[in-house]
Amino acid sequence: MGKDLLLEIGTEEVPAHVMPGILKELKENAAAALNENRITFAAVRTIGTPRRTALLVTGVAEKQEDVTCESRGPSVSIAFDADGNPTKAAQGFAHGRHIDPKDLVTKDGYVYAMVHEAGKETAALLSEILPALICGLSFPNSMRWGTLDFKFIRPIRWIVALFGADVVLFEVANVRSGRISRGHRFLGNGGFEIADAASYEAACEKAFVLVDPEKRRERIRAGIEAAAAENGGRAEITEDLLEEVLYLVEYPTALCGKFDEKYLKLPPEAVITPMRDHQRYFPVKDAKGKLLPLFITVRNGGSEYLETVRHGNERVLRARLEDAQFFFDEDRKKSLDEHREKLRTVVFQQGLGTMYEKTERLAVLADCIADAVHADEKAHKHAHRAALLSKADLVTGMVQEFTELQGIMGREYARLDGCCEGVARAIDEHYKPRFAGDAQPATEAGRIVSLADKIDTIVGTFSIGKIPTGSQDPFALRRQALGMVHTIIEAKYTLSLRALVGRAMDLYRITDASARGKLQQAVADFIRLRLKNVLEGIRYDVVDAVLTHVDDVYGVILRAKAVESFLAGEDAAAGVQALVRAANLAAKGKDDAMDPARFAAAEEKALFYAYEQAKKRVLAACGSHDYVGALQALASLAAPIDAFFDAVMVMDKDEAVRRNRLALLRSIDALTREVADFGKIVLA
Repeated sequence: MGKDLLLEIGTEEVPAHVMPGILKELKENAAAALNENRITFAAVRTIGTPRRTALLVTGVAEKQEDVTCESRGPSVSIAFDADGNPTKAAQGFAHGRHIDPKDLVTKDGYVYAMVHEAGKETAALLSEILPALICGLSFPNSMRWGTLDFKFIRPIRWIVALFGADVVLFEVANVRSGRISRGHRFLGNGGFEIADAASYEAACEKAFVLVDPEKRRERIRAGIEAAAAENGGRAEITEDLLEEVLYLVEYPTALCGKFDEKYLKLPPEAVITPMRDHQRYFPVKDAKGKLLPLFITVRNGGSEYLETVRHGNERVLRARLEDAQFFFDEDRKKSLDEHREKLRTVVFQQGLGTMYEKTERLAVLADCIADAVHADEKAHKHAHRAALLSKADLVTGMVQEFTELQGIMGREYARLDGCCEGVARAIDEHYKPRFAGDAQPATEAGRIVSLADKIDTIVGTFSIGKIPTGSQDPFALRRQALGMVHTIIEAKYTLSLRALVGRAMDLYRITDASARGKLQQAVADFIRLRLKNVLEGIRYDVVDAVLTHVDDVYGVILRAKAVESFLAGEDAAAGVQALVRAANLAAKGKDDAMDPARFAAAEEKALFYAYEQAKKRVLAACGSHDYVGALQALASLAAPIDAFFDAVMVMDKDEAVRRNRLALLRSIDALTREVADFGKIVLA
């Protein structure tokens, strides 16, 4: 029967946003280390608070598993002489494995050393495993303290290491392991002793530390909901804020505060943003979703002196809301059009002009996209107007103070200026999706301006050589490209990526043909990688087959689904093989000019006729995104292709005949590639 293992790393407060990653890494590393050392265990979990990261492993074996290693030595002919005695080669091999030469085993023409290694005591191994786990953790940023060369995310203050009830002795950063942990910074009475690993969580709770994040999460959520209900409202709990607060406290207590109702005259986001993003407060709304002059905060402590804590939080929020009120009043002294004029002094990026010039480009691109997607006249006008005003709020005091409100304040100021709702919403929506999992623009005008903004940013940034490499993406171009892809797919837009990039290059006055070609290729490759992510779940070979051209982003998705469905059919293999056979031979040709009058054999005439009929069907089907129909048309070529190869010598001695036949195969291959490159398909 195994013992429980505890490792607690006590530190100064660790930033909340990195705690989930640390716990995940420690869990994975611990499981790997135990397995590598042949130490069996029942389960491993990690828990923690801002001041402690803890590893708990149950059912840890008290001894390593025994292992028998088989090592191959020299061949039998070399290992033994004519009389069957071990040679120096065999003796040396056996000596190196610490066994007697007579214990060597003969197998498959070689000698083998079978070495049995007895498992060591787990307690002895843990003195090396646990400090290695601590030192092996990685962080976004680390620090040194004192005169140590050791680096960690925050200074280590104590270490608890217990195997059952026994201390595992080691030292890291001049801190020796033991059984003394520390309680809550204010509620606890300093250090407390942990009797054994199994009693860790209970001992922590007595010291006012809820060390299990899930228990803390539930207490926080229940406390917030109860505090809001007591005051006649409903708390708006976002999971990202809840996650952050979770790792800011060790012993949570929720409390409700109030603010002056006059601030409710501000746009709701202007109140919620400083409340939630700056102070980590949860807003409270009524049953109809209207913001109430209340907020919920979570204290790292008990219920003592809550009035004092409440008063302090109310005072801090009042100052933030007073700032918001001031900036709002100052901003309203000018219209959004007047604010836009100030964009002439704001640089978009070095070498790419001003933000004012960007809005001019966005208006042109919005017109181009609106025409391409056949937007109605109203959406077209709304998109054009929204594009011009899209960046105007960047120079307002409200957005400069609360950057999270970009687009949102533009929407509110547009409404106050008397702009129609379509324009106002598009100003806000053009930033969407703002983050992973965010909603796509909901209006036609919003989608159009969003696509215009993203393609302008990508093309402009690529044109000055700032293409993301590795993990570096300072301008969030990957997120913008992925957002663009999702917007096109969700809206089912048929757009030419090449045409959009070309128009964006025109607006940046990029005229050099070589530079334009390289930029087109770079953007296509960039979008191709985003599409590969979107197509996760589709067969890998199908993904490779349809990503040969990505000009029609929405079409790529439909082609992938159609090809995968086609390959599930009974006759798919024969069709694919015929098309691939044609493509392989077509690669030998260079001329696409085809003279039907030169086709003499009945089979090549039949194939040409079948191609002509299939071409009409394929192009019509592709034009309407009916890729299932296009594949059916291509599949109809399988029999004529097979008959052609059975009856006709493609590589005829007559050059004109050979060239004409290769041109026919090249035409078939080109038609096939309208849907997919079947040469990349892997058949079972």
